[in-house]
Amino acid sequence: MSSLQTSALIAFLAGGVLAVFLVVPYVAWSYRRRGELGIGHAVLAGAFLVYLMALWTYTLVPVPDTTAQWCAQHATSTPQLRPLQFVTDIRREQRGTGVAALLHNPALQQFVFNVALFVPLGMFGRHLLRRGVPTVLALGVLASLLIELTQFTAVWGLFRCPYRIFDVDDLLANGVGTAVGVVMAPVLRLLPAQAVSEEPEEPRPVTAWRRLLGMMLDLLSVALLGWTAQVVIRTIGIYGYGKPFDWNASPAIGTLLPAVLLLLLVPLFGDGGTFGQRVVLLAPVDPGGSKPSVLRILVRFLTGTGGFFVLVFLDATAAGAVLAVVSVVLVWRTGDHRGLSGLVTGTRFVDVRAGARARVSS
Repeated sequence: MSSLQTSALIAFLAGGVLAVFLVVPYVAWSYRRRGELGIGHAVLAGAFLVYLMALWTYTLVPVPDTTAQWCAQHATSTPQLRPLQFVTDIRREQRGTGVAALLHNPALQQFVFNVALFVPLGMFGRHLLRRGVPTVLALGVLASLLIELTQFTAVWGLFRCPYRIFDVDDLLANGVGTAVGVVMAPVLRLLPAQAVSEEPEEPRPVTAWRRLLGMMLDLLSVALLGWTAQVVIRTIGIYGYGKPFDWNASPAIGTLLPAVLLLLLVPLFGDGGTFGQRVVLLAPVDPGGSKPSVLRILVRFLTGTGGFFVLVFLDATAAGAVLAVVSVVLVWRTGDHRGLSGLVTGTRFVDVRAGARARVSS
């Protein structure tokens, strides 16, 4: 596998991992800023994450073994500060004549690559981030300068010596690439499902996809909170007590406690919705249109996503899987997408903005 392929693979993997941690805040931001998620916008946001990881991998990876011997033979701390030096390099590296020979010129390929690397930044900055042209161009220059300084300082002193060269022509190429991206930004409008259907404050219908998204966010949030708690406690155990924490002694830390916090306590002390439901601006109401009672919230917890985590905690994973499948099917099959917990408790879902608008109008 070539270095470029390795960098691409790392970018996709790192972008995917980062997306898992950022999906909840992104969905919350999207529903409050745009009023809805929008698959096209989400795809662009994910692509932007992968691109940011690609900037890191293509400019800093692979990392050599910077031993003293390697540094003595390969490293250089002398920056290349002569503008347009790449023109001289192209002439020096040219072998033969004609377009084919020029396209195989390594110096030209390097310059074109540096231009192309920053074209997406101009496109995303202009279309996705909706920044003005001067701001996007400044962002491209600052990002390029940060990369060059990181290379010049051996990743800010983390390595024994610099393994990439600070090159002023890279700043020029990256700036040109950003400008090209600004011009090409309208191409991103061709991706469908980006426009919002209503103003952000307008209520949206309670759809099956929205309900399932809330359920998915509940599962992910509980898993991430449990994992974070385990990492923190394990770190305290290793560095504070000299030994890792025994997870078998308290498996509730990774499953039951986060589920109770996000799926039971949040509804009890909030508007009745779980953490994931609040992210997508949904809330359950009783037949009278009010917040469900404590008993209804407890039953909703046990017959919904909370019940899944309780069964997993009790080592009844198969029963938990059955509960999850039944819940998903009923979200699709029930006319108002209330799901199993809604059918059992007689509750349904409303868009929280509908209540807010009613209070304002009254």
